[in-house]
Amino acid sequence: MKKIRAAIIGAGNRGVDAYAQYAEKFPHELEITSVAEPREERRKNFSSRFKLDESNVFSDWKELLDAPKKADLVFICTQDTMHVQPAIKAMEKGYHILLEKPIAVTREDTLLLLESSKKYDVSIAVAHVLRYTPFFSAMKRQLDSGVIGEIQGISHNENVGHIHYSHSFVRGNWRNRTESSPMILAKSCHDMDILLFLTGQNCKKISSFGSRRVFLPENRPAGAPDRCLDGCFHHAECPYYGPKVYLNGNTDWPVSVLTTDLTVSGISKALKEGPYGRCVYACDNDVVEQQVLNLVFDNGIPATFTMSAFTNETSRTIKIMGNKGEIRGNMEKGEIKIYDFETSEVSTVSLYASETGHGGGDDGIVRELILHLNDRTRPLTSSLEKSVQSHLMAFAAEEAMQTGKLIEL
Repeated sequence: MKKIRAAIIGAGNRGVDAYAQYAEKFPHELEITSVAEPREERRKNFSSRFKLDESNVFSDWKELLDAPKKADLVFICTQDTMHVQPAIKAMEKGYHILLEKPIAVTREDTLLLLESSKKYDVSIAVAHVLRYTPFFSAMKRQLDSGVIGEIQGISHNENVGHIHYSHSFVRGNWRNRTESSPMILAKSCHDMDILLFLTGQNCKKISSFGSRRVFLPENRPAGAPDRCLDGCFHHAECPYYGPKVYLNGNTDWPVSVLTTDLTVSGISKALKEGPYGRCVYACDNDVVEQQVLNLVFDNGIPATFTMSAFTNETSRTIKIMGNKGEIRGNMEKGEIKIYDFETSEVSTVSLYASETGHGGGDDGIVRELILHLNDRTRPLTSSLEKSVQSHLMAFAAEEAMQTGKLIEL
């Protein structure tokens, strides 16, 4: 098998810890050749970690893509609003692409990428990594086997977790729709994609409702300062108090997002100066905390989807009802239960709990892409063509929530 050479655009959490790290574990399959990253410290750390020549290290994606071709494949891991231009430029240069989701933050740009891709002989995978997890792969096999008969309905929950929500969607990069994208797109286009994957059907109609009720200025405790380390008298009872979340001995995610200096003094400095040290009631967040969708698919299958910030665990749970039985699953526990209506038997499928990102999905998509590029007759599980509809569903859900209308796709 030919080793694939890859360039990284965006050396943040996803670029490094989700994708580039695959080259460290499987150096005979993937080699990192170059990087484009605007933040100097992260750029230096990446260059050192992957032993890159200085001529292959860039501060801007345009410089990397304007240079002579550095690799077979490029991982585009920029912020949500910065995917379209580098993706189109990479296509023009003949790079194959792994594109972080969301593909784009508007319906028009999503369709522009799809149309642009038809002009070039390159493969594009979208990072809908849940399709590659052992959990959803096993659930799809069970459904396709007919063990519960024909699907009659689906109830799917994304339990974001209160700390994850406060980190990413109150203090973090995805807190504001204009700077990133709506919550249903930024976080839950994964889930729209999984519903399409499991049903094998197109979505016809969507209605949606959402709310913001907690992380608001009016809920700020009396006397609470703008920053946690400025002497907050409410720290004992506040679950979101910065030092409680970030100065607890952990240096993995989410702490690794704050700074490259993971010493106590380095993290403390980031809390004093950066966005993650802000009071959660004094941020510029505007994305919903709770959102509920009702969906109808081609063959009449109704489904519900609930995204909630206010859960203890960060997990995905799902229940699929069939005319012969029912399947219930918890992704993080790696457990699928199958209930047989005829025999009243309950069987359990227990899956290996992967320690890699997204329950094994991050490694899974990179591995499949490498195999695909060695033999392009092998299909991609999450090609650009397959991924567009999940985004159109998210745009429709946002429109439905904002207008109160039932949206037909």
